[in-house]
Amino acid sequence: SLVIRGEKDEHAVLCSKDKTYDMKIADTSNMLLFVPGCKTPEELNADPASCNIIHSQIAGYSKNYWELRRCRPKLKKLRKLLMEDPYEGPDSQKDQTLAFSKYTTEDLLSLIQASEEEILHQLQVIDACNIEGYWRILDFDYEMKLLNHVTQLIDSESWPLSKVPLCACIEELGSLEPGEMIEHILLSYGRKYVDDAGEVFFEMREDKICRAIAQMLLQNAVKFNLSEFEEVWQQSVPEGMTTRLDQLQGLALVDKSSRPETIFLLKVEDLPEDNQERFNSLFGIREKWTEVDITPYIQDLCAEKQTVGALLTKYARSSMLNGVKVYNSRRPIS
Repeated sequence: SLVIRGEKDEHAVLCSKDKTYDMKIADTSNMLLFVPGCKTPEELNADPASCNIIHSQIAGYSKNYWELRRCRPKLKKLRKLLMEDPYEGPDSQKDQTLAFSKYTTEDLLSLIQASEEEILHQLQVIDACNIEGYWRILDFDYEMKLLNHVTQLIDSESWPLSKVPLCACIEELGSLEPGEMIEHILLSYGRKYVDDAGEVFFEMREDKICRAIAQMLLQNAVKFNLSEFEEVWQQSVPEGMTTRLDQLQGLALVDKSSRPETIFLLKVEDLPEDNQERFNSLFGIREKWTEVDITPYIQDLCAEKQTVGALLTKYARSSMLNGVKVYNSRRPIS
């Protein structure tokens, strides 16, 4: 089945089970006629002796049609809706009132301009969890609290990061937090697998854990001295993990022009969804970008079979600066 989605102030899109299409009306020079029970020549009896004139009723006509073009699902609103009331844990006073915004899968299907599969995939990407039938995003502080419980347990039990047992985690931490929250944080920061004996284990994702801890350190500072940050960051992650700046793509930006070099939080999900607005926003933050720096912030704008290079050609102008190719805005940024 096909569904047209969009609220009154949005441009309508057409969604199949797994794809989203822009809808554009197009005129045709050939008038389209609607004839109920119409038969094509191939469907009629081929014997010329039995040919009769068939009188057909024309039920309607059209001089235009809808042209569909595959487009990126408009998923930014999904995070925005769920961030209206992030989940702060079972003891949160706010959660015990009935006033907070709650969204079921059906609600999201009626509000988000994307196919069902694209919405469900994005819910996984943003680590949303289903609590009592409603989709929620964990409050960042609560998420870090859960992650801290798990990493401290791994450390105290000397478990290898590639083999963290689910049952033991729930057993040890069950008195502190609900079992489903412990499992959710393991799913968010690890890969689930079952061993030969049928026991569930998780292989922890080092890059994602390092990234989350970096966000926690950076969110309270406007800018952070890069060398100091790298030192504090490495000391803050669980033992055995190694921090690298490439773990922070699309989360933080290094300013190499300042002395000393600094790093600051710049999350790709906080930038506009529209292509031109995204580039305007980026060129407002920094006048000239290298391709390496700008790629994490525009990669998600690439349509099917489109490259970052093609986007840069369309929305930016290139030049050479000290032997390095850089990109700046095609239009003045106010």
